Amino acid sequence: MKRQKNNGKVVFKEYNMGQSFLFPPSLEDLIPDRHLVRIVNLAIERMDLRSLIRQYQGGGTSSYHPKMLLKILVYGYTQKIYSSRQIAKNLRENIHFMWLSGQNRPDFRTLNRFRASRLKNTIYDVFQSVVQILIEEGYIKLENYFLDGTTIEANANRYSYVWKKSTEKHKAKVQFKIKELIDHIERANEAENDKYQDKDLEEVEGNEISSDKMDKLVKKLNQKLKEKTEDTSSDTTDNEKDPTVKNVNKIIKQLEKEYIPRLKKYEEQEKKLAGKNSCSKTDTDAVFMRTKDDHFKSGQLKPGYNIQTGTENQFIVGYSVHQKPSDTAHLIQHLEKIEQELPILPKNLVADAGYGSEENYQYITKKTLGNFVKYNYFYREQHNFKKDRFLVDKFKYDKNKDEYICPAGKSLLFQSTERKKSVNGYISSNRVYQCQNCFECNFKTECLHSDQNRTIRINLSLNQFKEKVKENLLSDLGKKLRKLRSIEVESVFGQIKQNMNFRRFNLRGLQKVAIEWGLISIAHNLKKIPA
Repeated sequence: MKRQKNNGKVVFKEYNMGQSFLFPPSLEDLIPDRHLVRIVNLAIERMDLRSLIRQYQGGGTSSYHPKMLLKILVYGYTQKIYSSRQIAKNLRENIHFMWLSGQNRPDFRTLNRFRASRLKNTIYDVFQSVVQILIEEGYIKLENYFLDGTTIEANANRYSYVWKKSTEKHKAKVQFKIKELIDHIERANEAENDKYQDKDLEEVEGNEISSDKMDKLVKKLNQKLKEKTEDTSSDTTDNEKDPTVKNVNKIIKQLEKEYIPRLKKYEEQEKKLAGKNSCSKTDTDAVFMRTKDDHFKSGQLKPGYNIQTGTENQFIVGYSVHQKPSDTAHLIQHLEKIEQELPILPKNLVADAGYGSEENYQYITKKTLGNFVKYNYFYREQHNFKKDRFLVDKFKYDKNKDEYICPAGKSLLFQSTERKKSVNGYISSNRVYQCQNCFECNFKTECLHSDQNRTIRINLSLNQFKEKVKENLLSDLGKKLRKLRSIEVESVFGQIKQNMNFRRFNLRGLQKVAIEWGLISIAHNLKKIPA
């Protein structure tokens, strides 16, 4: 508190907590003209939110306006507030939230329900409304589309993993043990010549053993044993001493208490995996991946999602969420998605070597996009590493003899053609060439990485694409775009992860994760609009 000395007397500025006003103060007067909250307000006012409003059926009690709820959610994300409880708290305490909400105070359940349910089918529409505003204002021109992927950790326990190979292995062991127990029952019944067992046990022979089949079989076995006990003799003591009955009863109890529950467990895990190689028990859509930090630390796998993001002028233009860690498999899916949302596809596509495959190059050519997507050896070619002189690209082709000549002057002869299918089903062809005698070569330690003669695989179609891409990348425009790529998407990821402190999703499930990344993308774009 400032104080002044006046003729030796201490004077304080007036302080009166009970001061009344002739007119109540307006929150509008307390917010600067170009504050971010005003930018969020104006941007959402300009959006076409008809698809969002259609989510409301009408009837019953009145609802909070979806425009208001969207504004406070987006503004919360710009302020690094991602929890619905924290946003609800700020609606009671923060003048910016109060002004934006018109002093409405929806509770955290309302906010969470709106975010998880109402935005489920409309988040992409809302995001594209922001992109349309950026295009109209001239921040985005849809000329150059810089694509890259990053891994964001899921809201799941890091140690709650389910692995496909492990599940398959343990399930097979249980099935094998069940078959052994069934064989024991068959042998016991054959020894006793029990007529009722044969047909029952035929149900599992030649077919995969499932928990449903085993439940039915155990019920039938119990019923037959009960009938046998009743029919054989009225002397229950003799029946209880019957070794066949006792043995079969023991096996049935073992199946009921141990093996069938385990089989059900592995079947349930297979349903959760749903074709994935891994998943988390607490978020079954999440897949275990490595984040960049892990490469420099413990290398621990974490449940997460692969976020494919395209930018221009460091604004997010398009995004998609995937469940495989490899970027290569997602380029086509991503471009197909943004083609449906953007008014036109961007003129040029720029991406790193992680996307350089024959399948992707063919799709880019089909869509007549400017191809500035690197291939795997581009960087090494430009820097001419001496240790890389035995790379496949350094081998010379003799068209007349259909053979390759290695840098040491030895011939590699054609052996066969191999076909390889990608995860998306695309089939590529490789011609296989092999040297006849590498072990007497003076350069074998540099060239060979196995105890076999050097073998190379040549994809002629891919090589043609590489030549064209190389020409594009070495052009004046290519050099410019390569420099821009290093400061485009990576800067956006840095802004979101470091400055916005968003490294882990708050929601669970693929659909909800897509909603949350949509809100993050909208918040990032609005923050970048100059004040």
